[in-house]
Amino acid sequence: MLVILESILPIFLLIAAGMVLRRLPIINDAAWPGMEQLSYWFLYPSLLFVTIYNADFSGLRLDAMLAALLTGVAVMAVLMLALWPVLRGTGLVAASEYSSVFQTSIRWNGFIALPVATKIFPPEGAAVVALAMAVIIVPINVLVIFVVMRFANRQASLGRTLLQVALNPLVLAVCLGVILRLTPFGLYEPVNETLRLVGNAALGLGLMAIGASLRPGDLVGMRFAIWLPVVMKLAVFPVVLVGLAMLFGLRGEPVLYLALCAAVPTAMNGYLLARQLGGDAELYAAVTTLQTAVSFFSIPLVLALAAQVSSG
Repeated sequence: MLVILESILPIFLLIAAGMVLRRLPIINDAAWPGMEQLSYWFLYPSLLFVTIYNADFSGLRLDAMLAALLTGVAVMAVLMLALWPVLRGTGLVAASEYSSVFQTSIRWNGFIALPVATKIFPPEGAAVVALAMAVIIVPINVLVIFVVMRFANRQASLGRTLLQVALNPLVLAVCLGVILRLTPFGLYEPVNETLRLVGNAALGLGLMAIGASLRPGDLVGMRFAIWLPVVMKLAVFPVVLVGLAMLFGLRGEPVLYLALCAAVPTAMNGYLLARQLGGDAELYAAVTTLQTAVSFFSIPLVLALAAQVSSG
């Protein structure tokens, strides 16, 4: 476990650096949104494309892995929906808060999973995470859009939002990488190397952008609505996904790849969705900040336990 902790330490140091730099008077505040947009529209799509294109998937049961991932998301969604009557009856979570609790319990941050996978797994591990990101983006967004619209803004346009999901640059980058792998001609090597360099920039810049978006001040008043999705996302989701992976016949490193996807904190883009559709964006930001801090310790624990369970 100590080896894993030390391996992912640089990832979280970069996140911490972004959080500190955002609050120092040395970089104009206007630069950070530009950094986020650059990462989202160019750096990370390039990284996903080149990772998928150059990956060696031979020997991996991608069908079982992706089936386990999709089933795991469905199980978590059903579980969270089943909890709502209890949460409402006890008054622990208000209706206005529930959509953010739901979102932060099932979303996962591929922008943290990918650099961690690159650091501690062989190249195919990072490729599996990249592929999982693309496969899961649409179903997760359909689920969370439905819940946010149900609890926040019923007048929001589902069709236009789903169109935005379908045109997501991350999904398009992975699809392009898969298509190019199937063509008889390969990518021109200088272009391939250029995209590799862009991918390297994505890891550092993207992680600092994540850190800059965190808001420690929102953690004042640690109410139940903040702690519940921390437990559901960082503890329950990994248990569910690892169990499903083994039920689908997976063992060894493929189980660890999925465990990492489940163990990372929630994605920050759900904050924008909450703000656009009338959800509790402030709660979303607070949960994301706490999950990111806790995950530094929980990710090594999840991976160590998953390795022990899946090796038997």
